[in-house]
Amino acid sequence: MNYILQKNNFKPFIHVLCTTGTKLYPFENRRKSCRLFSQVASGVNIFDRKTKYLQKERAARNPDVALFDYIKEEVGYRLSDRIFDIKRIFQNAADIGCSRGFVSNHVLAETVQHLFLCDTSPTMLEQAKGTPGLKMTKVEMDEEHLEFEDNSLDLVMSNLNLHWVNDLPGCFRKINRSLKPDGVFIGSMFGGDTLYELRSSLQLAELERKNGISPHISPLTQIRDIGAILNSTGYTMLTIDTDELTVGYPTMYELMWDLKGMAENNAAFNRPVHLSRDVMFAASAIYKELYGKNDGISATFQVIYFVAWKPSPDQPKPLKRGSSEVSLKDLGTIIESGSKLKK
Repeated sequence: MNYILQKNNFKPFIHVLCTTGTKLYPFENRRKSCRLFSQVASGVNIFDRKTKYLQKERAARNPDVALFDYIKEEVGYRLSDRIFDIKRIFQNAADIGCSRGFVSNHVLAETVQHLFLCDTSPTMLEQAKGTPGLKMTKVEMDEEHLEFEDNSLDLVMSNLNLHWVNDLPGCFRKINRSLKPDGVFIGSMFGGDTLYELRSSLQLAELERKNGISPHISPLTQIRDIGAILNSTGYTMLTIDTDELTVGYPTMYELMWDLKGMAENNAAFNRPVHLSRDVMFAASAIYKELYGKNDGISATFQVIYFVAWKPSPDQPKPLKRGSSEVSLKDLGTIIESGSKLKK
């Protein structure tokens, strides 16, 4: 299901909640994702973590920081809803990359007894809040260097933060070690089709004006890669799904301004330090022509959600192969006989 938000004059509100469908986007993005996955697996640093820290601090100190929270608030609400689907009480939980508390604002004290809020930005940590009665401990901690004790947590959460981690498999392994057996890891991150409109517009503009392209949008992971990483790092009983948030803006410039306000601007090491004015004008015109609407433009944010469990002997296991007592080829006969008995 697509969830469409409309943003006019920097005031977001939910516009439509009814469209459905699947879209296929250029194959180049998928090949880039495969290259990204191989680079991460080989230990190559893609993102400048110091730059990302400075971007988050700058965004948190903006007096209008709450104005740019609309996407992270919405995704944080949906992520916390997945926690309530698990009918148990978590003694110790951690929110990795908590930002301004977009998940802790919805976590109830009846569900989580003690919540660790972790982020690299001290200003964002200071602004993060929780629900009444929720016991919280705030810790400045880098997602790439987690310092929790082994088998100490019942629940680990992360909301729209892990797509900035260089060593994603290493991060997942550390989270796995920190979880107790049968502990759960719930997260969300931006997927590879995020901002495909802005990416393609900038590429076409630079091809026209500069006869080449630069990586103005950070590389993002595809949904199939998340499943592969979770499997390879020791998780079981995976549940992975995706949403698309389509947000309306007056022009491309408001979109780029909001990305900076969210601290979601580019932090890759190979990012260009300057975007020329003529490329900006050309990209804005291309964006309007290809993805424009009567009242502005639209931008797509693909969000990947996942729920993964640490293995435990107490977890349900599939039956042995060949142990079933009924063949699938007899299913039609069984249904027919059952309907006759009801009559």
